[in-house]
Amino acid sequence: MAVTLNLAVDVRVKRCEAAHMRIGELARLTGTTPRALRYYEEQGLLHPQRRPSGYREYAPDSQYTVRHIQLLLSAGLNTATIAEIVPCIPDETTVLAPTCQELLDLLAEERDRIDAQIAGLTGAKDVLERIMNTSARNGEQGV
Repeated sequence: MAVTLNLAVDVRVKRCEAAHMRIGELARLTGTTPRALRYYEEQGLLHPQRRPSGYREYAPDSQYTVRHIQLLLSAGLNTATIAEIVPCIPDETTVLAPTCQELLDLLAEERDRIDAQIAGLTGAKDVLERIMNTSARNGEQGV
């Protein structure tokens, strides 16, 4: 009795493309969601490559871009302004490229806007503290 062995093995090997990552991997790496990354792409802030399968592929430096986007969004900048700034921060630093020095005026305007918001919020906080202190004193007096 002859036995025939089928030695054909179907093995799938992940391509060695450490240089690129998919949307889920970038989301995990940056602490965001795939939906947020798609939104950044819609707004022109991220520019992933597309594979023939339609999957997005992100370059390794995309993680720095996402972190810059998150930082600028948390500072209150809108996506149109961020779209001007992000290409001028080419790596993990927060240093503007020499060719983008004209953005300093825009950044100064944004800083001044943030300072005005801080002043407004500080004033609102002071009002709340006065109300709370007055209420606490009146409560102690039994009024």
